[in-house]
Order: sequence, then structure tokens, then C-alpha cells
Amino acid sequence: MNLQFVSSSSVVSRETGSELGGALVGVPTGSAPAWPVQRVVAPLLGANAPVVGETWLTDQLMTSGHSEGIAWRRSNGLLYGVIELDEHDFPATEKASPLQAASEEAYRRIFRLLDAEQLPYLWRVWNYLAEINVETYALERYRQFNIGRQDAFLECRRGTTGNVPAACAIGLAGGPLSIAFLAGDTPAVPLENPRQVSAYNYPADYGPRSPTFSRGALAYLPGQEILFISGTASIVGHQTVFPGDVAGQCRESVANIQAVIGEANRLGRSGPYSLTELSFRVYVRHAGDFPVVRETLLPLIGNAEIVYVQADICRHDLLLEIEAMASHLLEGS
Repeated sequence: MNLQFVSSSSVVSRETGSELGGALVGVPTGSAPAWPVQRVVAPLLGANAPVVGETWLTDQLMTSGHSEGIAWRRSNGLLYGVIELDEHDFPATEKASPLQAASEEAYRRIFRLLDAEQLPYLWRVWNYLAEINVETYALERYRQFNIGRQDAFLECRRGTTGNVPAACAIGLAGGPLSIAFLAGDTPAVPLENPRQVSAYNYPADYGPRSPTFSRGALAYLPGQEILFISGTASIVGHQTVFPGDVAGQCRESVANIQAVIGEANRLGRSGPYSLTELSFRVYVRHAGDFPVVRETLLPLIGNAEIVYVQADICRHDLLLEIEAMASHLLEGS
């Protein structure tokens, strides 16, 4: 099996039979493709088109389905799924806000699907929620999300430290809680950053529950190694550095990505990864900062493939976040 990632400003809706799933990033119009697709409704920056289509392609036969609101496709030992939940369908209780309840229920459904399909290992998750930094029910919404996510991990007997998936959690102006995920029949190798405290070990300053994700992951298909780098920001230890300085935060984020790459090269089975071969998605809080971000990144990552998106980050003082991925064939494949 070979899994290929394709990004294009020309969104294709006609199915070729090789699409496992993907995302539409930007301001999409018209109907969605037939395969599972996550709509990330946020303005693109510096793009020549209003939307970018990102698609995972596979060369193996696939089956499709819908389960408890999850649109999914699987190909042998690999599954891609998308779920959207309207938090307003979950009334507030003494124990949980609507967002917390929706987050917990979304992950419970994901884990039930993976158990049913016998593909129990989450590799990579993309989380999007409205107004991520706004405080409601006496708690910031990102922190509400973290409680719901971790409660589902615990209830479904998944670990919340160590072997947890690579992930991002990004704020949009509105819309439902949207979660896309890749999962497999073998565990990924989690990657941490020696420059940072693991997110799942953050102190209580950052909320009642720590975020449940690894800094990156190496996932394996027959003959292939895939590197996922989680949403990465200007954090050293557990603290934000270069507050108010978008260029400084940009350089620090890249330094953190380089540290995760170093761990991937230490633990991986393929040849070494480099910054310039990665495909990046860069989230910029303030659209006016985009020129500085682009100029700062150019000498650091060269002509690597980049999609810039205007979106909110999980901390008020973070001005950007960067995620990335790459793939290598394994020797002898």
C-alpha cells in the first residue's frame, strides 16, 4: 500500500477511486467531494484561489461507510474519517459545558468506530472549534475541549500520556466542532520535543486537563513511513516565548519543528527528514502579520509547500502555529 498526500488549488470533485479522504481549506463553495472531507472554513492568506483541496490517495481497494455521524473510508489497515457535531445539540449540565460534552461524544464515537473496524490506533487528528480563546461557563473554550477529549480517552480505555496521536486544535470564527482523523491497525511511534514539556504533562496553569496529543508521530504502512508533526508554536518548556513578536515566534516554531525532525531521524526507519521536504500548514492569528511570517519562513524552509490560513491559536499570546507532514519509502519497497 502507498498513501500519497496531494494539495491543489484546483478542487476535484469527480472521484477517481483512489481518494481515501481529505480537507477543503479556505472558503469553499458548492458541493463537497464524494469522499470524506473536512471543511476548514477560514480565509487563505497569499493564495491565488479561495480554497485549497488536500487529498489522501491510496493505491488499494477501499470500503466506505457512515457511523454515528462519521463519514469514513478504509483501505486495508488504514482509515480516514470526519465528524462534525453542533455543540448546541448538547445542553449544559452541572458537569459539562456544551462544547465539553460534544468533544467527549465525538471522541467516543471515533473510538467505537475504530474498535468496530479493528483499527484501534489513532495516528493523526485535526480538531477545529469556534472561538477557541473565548471564555464561557467560567472556562476558556479550548480548556473545555481538552476536558471532553481526555474524558473520552479515559472512558474508552485509551492512554492519555505517551502513545497518543499527533494533533492540532485550531480556532475558527464559527461553525461546528469538526474532527478529522487517520487511524491504523498498528501503533504509531510518538515523537516528543526535547525543548518542550510534553503537552500531556503541562501543569494545571493551562487548565483542569492537559492536552492529549504528542508533538509528532511516525506511522507505518507496508513499505512506507509517514511523519506527522503536530501543531507547533513558540513554546519552550511549557511557556510561550517571544510574546507580541510574530517573527520571533515564527523562528521559535521552526526551531521546535526541527527538534521533532531530529527525534524522527533518531527513531525512524527511513532516511533522514529535512525541513525543505515537508508540506506545511501555517495558521496565522492576524492576517496583517502574514507578510512578516512569509518573509521569516522563506530562508528557513525554502520552497517547501505551504498553505497559509488565518485562524486562532490555542493560547491568547500565540500568534501562529505550524503543522507539517512528509513521507518516505522504506528500503526495499
